Amino acid sequence: MSEHQQQGFSRRDFVKIAAAAPLVGSIHSTSGAGRGAEQVLANGRASTPGGPEFFDAPTIRGKPLTGPIKVGVIGCGGRGTGAAVQAMTADQDVILHAMGDVFADRLESSLAGITGHFEDAGDEQGSARIQVPAERRFIGFDSYQKVIDSGVDVVLLTGYPHFRPEHLRAAVAAGKHVFAEKPVAVDSPGIRGVLESAAISRSKGLACLVGFCWRYHDGLRGVFDRINSPDGGGIGEVTSVHTTYHTDTLSKRPRKPEWSDMEFQLRNWWHFAWASGDHIVEQAIHSIDRLSWAMNDRLPLKVTCLGGRAARNGPEHGNVFDHFAAVYEYEGGLRAYHTCRQIDGCPNDNSDYVFGTKGQAVVNGWVPTLSLRDLRGKEFWKYTPAADISGRDMYQNEHNALFASLRAGTPINDLERGAHSTLMSIMARQAAYTGQVITWKQAMEGQERLGPERYEFGPYQAAPVAIPGRTKFV
Repeated sequence: MSEHQQQGFSRRDFVKIAAAAPLVGSIHSTSGAGRGAEQVLANGRASTPGGPEFFDAPTIRGKPLTGPIKVGVIGCGGRGTGAAVQAMTADQDVILHAMGDVFADRLESSLAGITGHFEDAGDEQGSARIQVPAERRFIGFDSYQKVIDSGVDVVLLTGYPHFRPEHLRAAVAAGKHVFAEKPVAVDSPGIRGVLESAAISRSKGLACLVGFCWRYHDGLRGVFDRINSPDGGGIGEVTSVHTTYHTDTLSKRPRKPEWSDMEFQLRNWWHFAWASGDHIVEQAIHSIDRLSWAMNDRLPLKVTCLGGRAARNGPEHGNVFDHFAAVYEYEGGLRAYHTCRQIDGCPNDNSDYVFGTKGQAVVNGWVPTLSLRDLRGKEFWKYTPAADISGRDMYQNEHNALFASLRAGTPINDLERGAHSTLMSIMARQAAYTGQVITWKQAMEGQERLGPERYEFGPYQAAPVAIPGRTKFV
């Protein structure tokens, strides 16, 4: 048995562990001198000049964190590695205290990557803040709870999306502040659990920032602030939105003889719907969140979605689709559209098109294209960054905002908003898989749980590829 093939762990075990965690108040680290007095915020920004910038994210009242902040990483892939570096960069008193992952090789690779980042930068002070001895490197399906129990103040939830609801539940129950990568769930029961965690976290004054990084992109903030202003920034009232995520196929890992079904699927997790939610939930959710942003975060009434599997083949491609086309319907009859594709050899696009009564916005943060145009397509405004923020990184921005909010005693908590964007993605997948129109109420009340009932390295047969018109909504 390899080092990660440990005792099995059931879904019920996850719930039991989360429920047994002590219900404590907001974490308030007391070691070291106090830094950052509580401030009154207006529209998510500090009311005092030069104060912390929270990018208009929802904030709540909490207790200011003072002194060193101990951080634990749960899920040590590429995103966990990046998030750890960004957390340590955001605040010079952040200490990397503990790490956990299902696989030992992922944890060790991540730790080496974090260490190498600070060594390559010649940052001795940063290197000294990496304090993860062997006894605080936890492996297995229960590693998340061991990280939470290790004495950390903040957890970075960057593991497989399937596990996010229970990781959130356990972290909030233990009174930990949270950075949670998107998506926050892969199914309807998971969303309901996340919304419960959101309510509890707010009552306890805890931060829960969801990694919708484009909300922390300076250029997109400039555009969407205008779109959501009273006159639409000149494009008028929004009448429709089309967001896209057309890209290539993600990598796949051929099966090794020693891998069980479970390990094979987790090593190729983005190709299995139970682990990732399918790519409309795991990847294209960024574009669906921006669609919601353009709609000022109004909730849709229902969705119709086409989808299928035209170019995927082989066991490494699991059971996910490779294209989706969703039509969201809103009160008053407005329709908004999202298309995504993971097929090689096709044109790529990751743009957002927002149409108003007086003009349109064309948004692509990668190019970048951040433009407002009249009805004839003539540009009348484009985003130009101020000199003091030019070139800022959105991933770093969100961690800067999170830790500044913790120091100020006004923690960012956008978990409910993140859950809503995640459910928008889930309901589109449900509509595509079943071929049915899915309402917001149906999606919120859905009973289908994706994935195994017991977490162990052994046999596990993933669900067959969905067939619209035959696959049933549960």
